[in-house]
Amino acid sequence: MDRDGVVKPVFDNFAEPPGVFIREELEARGWSQRDLAFILDCSEQTVTKIISGKSGISAEMAKALAEAFGTSASLWAGLQKEWELREARSPDPAIKARAAMQTAFPIREMISRGWLLDSEQSVLQMQFQRFFEGRQFDEIGFAAAAKKTSPEHSPEELAWLFRVRQLARGMDIPEYSPEKLKVALKQLRSLVIDADDVRRVPEILRQAGVRFVVVERLSNCKIDGVCTWLDDDKPVVGMTTRFNRLDNFWFVLIHELTHVLEGHGKGSVGIIDDLEREVGTDATNMSDDERKADMAALNFAFSRDKLMSFYARKSPFISERDVIGFAAVSEVHPAIVVGQIQYLKKDYAWLRKWLVGFRSNLMEQCLVDGFGTVAKATL
Repeated sequence: MDRDGVVKPVFDNFAEPPGVFIREELEARGWSQRDLAFILDCSEQTVTKIISGKSGISAEMAKALAEAFGTSASLWAGLQKEWELREARSPDPAIKARAAMQTAFPIREMISRGWLLDSEQSVLQMQFQRFFEGRQFDEIGFAAAAKKTSPEHSPEELAWLFRVRQLARGMDIPEYSPEKLKVALKQLRSLVIDADDVRRVPEILRQAGVRFVVVERLSNCKIDGVCTWLDDDKPVVGMTTRFNRLDNFWFVLIHELTHVLEGHGKGSVGIIDDLEREVGTDATNMSDDERKADMAALNFAFSRDKLMSFYARKSPFISERDVIGFAAVSEVHPAIVVGQIQYLKKDYAWLRKWLVGFRSNLMEQCLVDGFGTVAKATL
């Protein structure tokens, strides 16, 4: 430090405690440590400890030294802070690694959901790589969703997808064939009358060779379902059931099963669908695969043309009695009729009381992760 109180540059290899600069000031003035103690009105022992580096310079002492030497308090406080930083231990390299992982994927939430175990960094990284099936960050591939303007999915969506795949790998089910699935679809059609019959869906799909998994979505993640393949003959359908509505369940399920039947998504990690009740066919950015899946879902319970004819005849004053009658003739639960007409009317409060839930019935019989439970899986 020069006579004007300006700190001279000090190379890191020759860094010294602030006390060295105090000693320089004393020598320049011909003062002893006892003289400085007198000036500061403190004990000589206090000065000795500061000069020797055994004690640091507090904010209060920095102001006192500034008065004694005619410098700024920030100068002494800065010298002390610089010395402390140089003396501080280097941070654990795991901090940077965890920051990179959390930036790329919702690691903390994945741990809280029980998908990963909170462990030492090298073990956590090993779990991460196994969870994503040996892929690195830039190797995690996926297919574009139908109604997204960007081909990319969020880290939360991808983590959810790989959780579905992880759980599906542990399932032991019969061999899949398109013929079996066609038979299963006919069986599923008979279940759309009673909401309680949803519990039979997992077993019907199992017999067809389709792995069916329900995984609660992660926060800030909008997903309805996914069609993914563990192998060319091992299809998986995953659902979030984020909307606990019977009409939504059947639409999403049939949408994904159509992807399976058509072999969509093979060669990629999977087709993630954020349908969010966008069941119209006028979306200009909708792929042919998605349009086909949508139309199959819309026509599963009853002919779309039949519904449109009913809607044209009864609109705009469609009564509850009319809906119940149409549902009875079509042999479906009224919730499915109400759901489609709500979309046509753009009125989602219309006859809302008929939109019954299904989740509790479904979860009695299927593999579920989330909603207060953690499914067992092997990393």
